[in-house]
Amino acid sequence: MARLTHFDEQGASRMVDVSEKSVTHRTARASGRIRMQPATLNAICDASVKKGDVREVARLAGIMAAKRTSDLIPLCHPLPLESISIHFEAHGGDALLIESTVETTAKTGVEMEALTAVSVAALTVYDMCKGIDRAMTIEQIQLESKAGGASGDFSRSATPEIQA
Repeated sequence: MARLTHFDEQGASRMVDVSEKSVTHRTARASGRIRMQPATLNAICDASVKKGDVREVARLAGIMAAKRTSDLIPLCHPLPLESISIHFEAHGGDALLIESTVETTAKTGVEMEALTAVSVAALTVYDMCKGIDRAMTIEQIQLESKAGGASGDFSRSATPEIQA
């Protein structure tokens, strides 16, 4: 079993030392979904939710969250993010799929930033729609792919689209 890098030899928490790592271009893509009543999904897609355009507010919230990941996740390195995109897609009549892609040129990866963007976007959808559908569920938040860095590339699937 590999040694956990966020703990020193005495078991104390520490931020991983990346000073010797090379600066490389790194990307990460994450996805998740929020299930809801079909009427709620229709209201989101029609931009008829009283609180406003749910997808655009959630997109902005996800982007802002990715930029603040190191403030939210202990021991996460602050990174100069170069690109953050968030995409929404209605699926199956009762789910909104969310996908984020984050890029940087740095010494460590952006997986946590991509996952944070999806998580906060989903929470924002819930917050904006809870008045009409409290039974919504946030599901399957996961890393889809990452590229760059010494650990190599990872891809959950060969298809670059959101997987249902």
